[in-house]
Amino acid sequence: MKKSIIILVITLFVPYLMNAQGISDALRYSQFQTQGTARAGAMGNAFGALGGDFTSVSINPAGLGVYRSNEFTITPISKHNKIESNYWGSVADDTDYKFTLNNISYVSSIPTFKTNEAGIVSVNLGIGYNRLQDFNSNSFVIGNGVDGSYMDNIVSNANDGSWSDHYEELAWETYVMNQDENNDEYWTELGDAGYGQNQRKSTSTSGSIDEFSFAVGLNFNHKFYLGASYGLTNVYYRESWQIYEVDAAENIPYFRDYTFNSNLKTYGYGHNFKFGAIYKPINEVRLGVSIHTPTFYRLHDDFHTSMNSAIEDENGGIDKYSETSPINYYDYRLETPMRTTFSGAFIIAKQGILSVDYEMVNYGKAKLRKGGDGYNFNTENMDIEEAYKNSGNLRIGGEYKLNNTLSLRGGYELQFSAYNDYAFGDYQPNSDANLSVYSGGLGYRTGAFFADLTYRYSTIEDFTLPYANPIQGDFTYPDPQFIAQKRVTNDVLFTFGFKF
Repeated sequence: MKKSIIILVITLFVPYLMNAQGISDALRYSQFQTQGTARAGAMGNAFGALGGDFTSVSINPAGLGVYRSNEFTITPISKHNKIESNYWGSVADDTDYKFTLNNISYVSSIPTFKTNEAGIVSVNLGIGYNRLQDFNSNSFVIGNGVDGSYMDNIVSNANDGSWSDHYEELAWETYVMNQDENNDEYWTELGDAGYGQNQRKSTSTSGSIDEFSFAVGLNFNHKFYLGASYGLTNVYYRESWQIYEVDAAENIPYFRDYTFNSNLKTYGYGHNFKFGAIYKPINEVRLGVSIHTPTFYRLHDDFHTSMNSAIEDENGGIDKYSETSPINYYDYRLETPMRTTFSGAFIIAKQGILSVDYEMVNYGKAKLRKGGDGYNFNTENMDIEEAYKNSGNLRIGGEYKLNNTLSLRGGYELQFSAYNDYAFGDYQPNSDANLSVYSGGLGYRTGAFFADLTYRYSTIEDFTLPYANPIQGDFTYPDPQFIAQKRVTNDVLFTFGFKF
């Protein structure tokens, strides 16, 4: 079981170890939760058949055709997330807090002034912004008396003839990695002494995926709606992590401690199209379907590492060393999978709404393209197809009008794991890592003004390793325990808007 876990996590972690774009990058920018207004957020973002809310433009643009008046909305959001980690029996956690903007939009409803309601009743135009993904988080991991080291990766690469200015060169220049010239072999004092050092790893990520949409919706006699949108997406992702290993018990000759820092910044833009339809067979029922083309990204990576160490010399003194890698720049493209959403909504006695969306997406169809150096990513794309599966996202929401002014709302979202149960000949433990979101909120309407308040609680449990561990043959290196993580996010959204 542990060997299988290690094989999986190596596959996901190798892009950071080798500074190569890989399957984790493809998933990071393909997997997201549509976010927008507080009303949609309270109802589980199940707006594929409802429409009348700008969040629907990022789900089913036919929802734009439901509008019967002009509208302006803006939605700030307060986000607090916590990651709790359990590693080598030690539990640690870290938090992140952000206040940002989740949505801003404007819709113009243009009636056709037909004398009857046959044909196109109105043409609605919309422009606005919805956040698709938020990357802001902090995590902290503690491991005491561990059986393994991040330096095992670097030693293994050096002995295999792989030498990088971002890894092996730093360990060599800071005297954490040594060479046995007689046997032509690299080694470390940590491994030679049987490990037992303490580890700390801190990770900070920031950034988002934001979508700016330009959409049109057509209303055919208030029974059939068509819509299309062009989405321009902006990506910014920054990840900094630090591994610190120290011989607190002073059982490892010469070695005292080292710190390794990795810094990655990815930014770029993409574009996509969305098409959708909504049909009302009767006034109480709405049925929706939408198709999203792949998002075609142009991305750019900036990457560098640094390392410092404290090494005991032959006279018992402590020498300190520091080394920084050059910055590596790389351009490439990414094509995310297509998405299809089927939706249904039911109006209950003109007082209540029940809405359900089911979105299908095959994460194995993501493709890396056109590396800046001419690289074609054939191997990585085959790994993507093997590791990820055709998955789904379920969204359920409800609303009940307490009176003409106040509405009560609730929702649930279930984002199924993107991982196949088995890949590369082994079980993938994150195949059961599903994201659940529970939401509730209130809506207030008076005249042309409206305001909505929503709370959302998101939780997911998954597994990872603090670093990839090399495998040779039947796995001869120490078997480090994986990190069990519980991620919890608390969001408070507030939308205010005007209809005119």
